Amino acid sequence: MTPEAKVKKKVVDVLKKGSAYYFFPATGGYGRSGVPDIVGCYRGVFFAIECKAGTNKPTALQEAEMNKIREANGQVLVVNEDNISDVTILLRDIS
Repeated sequence: MTPEAKVKKKVVDVLKKGSAYYFFPATGGYGRSGVPDIVGCYRGVFFAIECKAGTNKPTALQEAEMNKIREANGQVLVVNEDNISDVTILLRDIS
């Protein structure tokens, strides 16, 4: 399992525990490039989570997509191994 896949698994574990709706959007073919790794909804609030490993940062295209989500009043997180707890905080703050 890649380091980023490990981060995604941990994020999914938190989302499942919180009973959040989520999915991994397709980015090829008819999909949209730059969309965060995980998108979902919790208690009527749209959220998106970009998962990174180590010190990796979102690309310019990913940043642009995340800004569009923020402009539409969605919640956005960039998560790595060091801040998985931010997902729990996000769900708590939505509650």
